[in-house]
Amino acid sequence: MQQSNSTSPWLIGLIVFIGVIAVSTGAILVRLATTTAAVNTVGFSLVMSASRLTFAALLLVPTWHKITWNSLQPGALFYAIIAGICLAFHFATWITSLSYTSIAASTTLVTTSPVWVAILSAIGLKEKPSKLTILGIFIALSGGIIIAIGDRNTTAVSQNPLLGNSLALIGAWAISFYLIFGRIAQKRGFQIGGYIAVAYTVAAVILLPLPFFFGTQYSGYPNLVYVYLILMAILPQLVGHTSFNWAVTRTSPTLVMLAILFEPVGASGLGYVFFREIPSLTVVGGAIVILIGVAIAVFGAKSNRV
Repeated sequence: MQQSNSTSPWLIGLIVFIGVIAVSTGAILVRLATTTAAVNTVGFSLVMSASRLTFAALLLVPTWHKITWNSLQPGALFYAIIAGICLAFHFATWITSLSYTSIAASTTLVTTSPVWVAILSAIGLKEKPSKLTILGIFIALSGGIIIAIGDRNTTAVSQNPLLGNSLALIGAWAISFYLIFGRIAQKRGFQIGGYIAVAYTVAAVILLPLPFFFGTQYSGYPNLVYVYLILMAILPQLVGHTSFNWAVTRTSPTLVMLAILFEPVGASGLGYVFFREIPSLTVVGGAIVILIGVAIAVFGAKSNRV
């Protein structure tokens, strides 16, 4: 239920703005941790993914006693757990992508989740997309193709843009499933605090042992690396995601989703400040096409519900 009539639009705008800035730091913190550790492996990407979600889950421990288990409908816990599995897969793939492609390409591709949510909703939930949504999907996919075939001049830590872009896209698919299953879990009785506590904990438990399979440890890195890992949990995870979850109950979810599209802009700007990383013109052009397509798809989804 929206509460826009009881909350100042200026306050909502401020919280959403803070949320956008917070999530924009995610890619930067990943790159800072990678360069500080001087380790660029899948195992270390999993260390970052697991640490981010573990710290976030631990900070949410106090919310567990507020979950009213008796009020949950059948299947609520199941879908929350499945959502957590998808979230783990999302971070494992997206964080790894930042070692192989540019910050601009990675964050733009992973922000296409509204497009994939629309497609999955049409297939799995039988929610017929509007013509505007379909147009937006095709435009966004065209932008993705532009990035895929033209991202050749990345200044990422390790230059393999095809792999990096593919991982970012898989990350977008995973977060889309996370959003779909999370919506079902909340419709079946979960409040947002209890839901994210369960999902984050499940994701953390799944990710924690994975680095060991790649011969990677959680210890032995410079102290600054651990500072970056804690900041990942606090800024993009808790501050960023919580800001959006708070805002969607007080204003139009469409406006919030459109605001999230500024994450690649913020991340790219921070990427230039910290790493002097300048995306190629192809990446910039493809990113603009993608963001336009996603915006059209979001508006189409809104008009379809009216």
